[in-house]
Amino acid sequence: MINATELRAGIVFIDQGQYLLVLTYEHIKMGRGSGTIKVKVKNLVTGANVEKSFITGARVQEASLERNKVQFLYKDASGYHFMDTVSYEQFDLPDRLVGYSGQFLKEGLEIQLFAVDGKPMYIDLPKILDYKVTQTGGASRGNSVGATQKEAVLENGLKVKVPLFINNGEVIRIDTRDASYVERAK
Repeated sequence: MINATELRAGIVFIDQGQYLLVLTYEHIKMGRGSGTIKVKVKNLVTGANVEKSFITGARVQEASLERNKVQFLYKDASGYHFMDTVSYEQFDLPDRLVGYSGQFLKEGLEIQLFAVDGKPMYIDLPKILDYKVTQTGGASRGNSVGATQKEAVLENGLKVKVPLFINNGEVIRIDTRDASYVERAK
């Protein structure tokens, strides 16, 4: 058991039989009363994001979470195929477990896999990833007022909006939290 004040982003705890990953933590103290801890958590079983509140003295059960570095290999009808980078063991994960993150996976990408008692629960992507632009339209002259953008198709098939100056073959950085263009890769 750990104190609720020790919760921080990245910690996993168990509440009512559900494994919850802390996304954000906020400690609120008003007046003379006791403080309140508000955390935004992701349910690792259902994938839902919810907010939880605890009083300052509350205790929660910490989950023993295994973190493994895995490499994405490919996707087919049975799911997403990965390889453990230490044991070289290959395994697959179903679409429901990979979820939103699946659109950002590309061959050879190394990510963190969170597991409880050997059972995969959640994959964690880096916040920023580099992709090569495989297809995009040309920029038209005189269309430069404001932040105009065009659609680009990346090496893994993901479609994103990019500035007009991005051309085919360039490597760009994408924010995996909202699938938005960040900058050209250096």
